[in-house]
Amino acid sequence: MKRRNFLRHTACLAASSAAFTALSAKFNLAHAANRVLLGGEEYRALVCVFLYGGNDSFNMVVPYDQSPYNTYAATRGSVAVPRNQLLTLTPTANGAAYGLHPAMPELRALFNQANSPLAMVANVGPLLHPITKAQYDAGSVATPPQLFSHEDQSTYWSTPTANTIDRNGWGGLLADEFTGQNQNQTLAMTISTDGENVFQAGNNVVPYFLPPWGVETIGAITPSWSEPTNRRNAFNQLLAGPLDHPLERAYRDGFNRTVSNYTQMQAALSSAAVTQYETTFNNLFAPGGAEVDYLGNQLRMIARVIAARSVLQMTRQVFFVGIGGFDNHADLLTAHPTLLSSISRNLNAFYYALGAMNVQNNVVTFTASEFGRTLSNNGEGTDHGWGGHHLVLGGGALTGGPVRGGRFYGLFPSLAASASNPDDAGWGQIIPTTSVDQYAWTLARWYGLPDGAAGRDLIFPNATRFTDRTPSGTGQPHLGFLG
Repeated sequence: MKRRNFLRHTACLAASSAAFTALSAKFNLAHAANRVLLGGEEYRALVCVFLYGGNDSFNMVVPYDQSPYNTYAATRGSVAVPRNQLLTLTPTANGAAYGLHPAMPELRALFNQANSPLAMVANVGPLLHPITKAQYDAGSVATPPQLFSHEDQSTYWSTPTANTIDRNGWGGLLADEFTGQNQNQTLAMTISTDGENVFQAGNNVVPYFLPPWGVETIGAITPSWSEPTNRRNAFNQLLAGPLDHPLERAYRDGFNRTVSNYTQMQAALSSAAVTQYETTFNNLFAPGGAEVDYLGNQLRMIARVIAARSVLQMTRQVFFVGIGGFDNHADLLTAHPTLLSSISRNLNAFYYALGAMNVQNNVVTFTASEFGRTLSNNGEGTDHGWGGHHLVLGGGALTGGPVRGGRFYGLFPSLAASASNPDDAGWGQIIPTTSVDQYAWTLARWYGLPDGAAGRDLIFPNATRFTDRTPSGTGQPHLGFLG
């Protein structure tokens, strides 16, 4: 290996593992002396499953009663899911009947359980204020910048306000607050199996990128690798200093942190605490020896890391999983069912993997996506929308878990055609009736972030602009789907 390739290899892996996106933030490598907030020493983890491209959730959760279904079918046209194929849902609270896409039988079974661990949150999207169609048409209420843009709306889904000028995510800011609760202060508490993301970017905590296929190491500094010893020693001597420039020191610290992260993770994932569950994980994610897809491999890796939580001395963790392919236009009817099947199979497997470790009450998994698709069919499928439905999974509340499952939360929008739809911003783009601020705040509140200025308002300053408007709702910014 040439000298320049050696240095580039070590630099790239260190940078990718440390998520060097904003130098001013990421070069503050020492953990701050964080407050110990609510929740004590009980383990808690959030798992964000981001559906890149804009999930067409109007085909994921569909009205089942005949009259509402007829409205849905008339508006959607050729992309509507046939009513006789829908998997009927039986919510524990009274309300309209809905069905789940036929590719999702596993999640249907979880939702219909007596102690359901699955909640569904309706029509969530980035908002700055509650807004009506009349206000949107008049431009009298501010809306998030660059609506219907993949990149911009992915950012605003991940950040604590929908008009921020920085790229700090609410998951990273939450980690900033809670990292002090972890006994292990050398391992990142934010772990991504899908590389860099805005959601986990904070002021102090730096994410660790853990590939779903296993721990990546810097082979060029490992004695068993083929790199000549004298080059390896020279590189280590360079890192040892003296380093007078702050960028040199930042590189050294980031590099050392990367090595520390993967060394700890390698040891933990090979420990007895994890290997005792490997057969169970394999049977759940690959029943009958089936091939595990990208989402399944990510969630299986996260299950392994959670199994190692005691070895790693972690009390609080924030995970990120990403799966692409949801920008379906003309291929909605062919591509979307495969994606929904993957979500259903793998979230189900992940839930039961957590159950095998008896931590399903300590982990909440939730979906996010930059936007839903348009309600209307443009003749070639559906296009970029705004609001969409989402899934929240964890232990059921009847047995001490956090999720008040088997219920719909938030307000479902009208599914009428644009001209007569009070929720349609135009072209079938549905105005959210629930803000991302409310959705995220409900999750952060369970995680331990307190109400008021000492907690909620630090991370979600706009949350109090919104309230749960459903008839049996909380009347508060949080939505009540977590206990």
